[in-house]
Amino acid sequence: MAADFDAVYEALHALMKPLEKDLVVVHDKPGNYYLNTRIPWKGKDLYFGGIVIRKNYVSYYLMGVYMYPDLLDGLPVDLRKHMQGKSCFNFKTVEPSTFKQLAALTKRSFQRMKKEGYIS
Repeated sequence: MAADFDAVYEALHALMKPLEKDLVVVHDKPGNYYLNTRIPWKGKDLYFGGIVIRKNYVSYYLMGVYMYPDLLDGLPVDLRKHMQGKSCFNFKTVEPSTFKQLAALTKRSFQRMKKEGYIS
């Protein structure tokens, strides 16, 4: 199972990695990837998102959907079924079409946080 999770992690990592040039990489090691914005919120680092291999799935966190829940309006059912809580998506296998939807959501989240002044 761990080998499958590595493939899921790598596929999800490829969705967020292109944003590094505008964000701060806090962690980038096998099984743990974490990005912050460069502009703090209330004096503290602002979490943008991350990916973590857990015991039973790989989690993809996206703070923008927590801050701006309207980003989830019209979220495809395929992606919504992976949602846990307000900003986390869990996966056990690589799902190319769902990951494409997640990439679009990640892009919208990035653009919204930039528009709101959290990303320069």
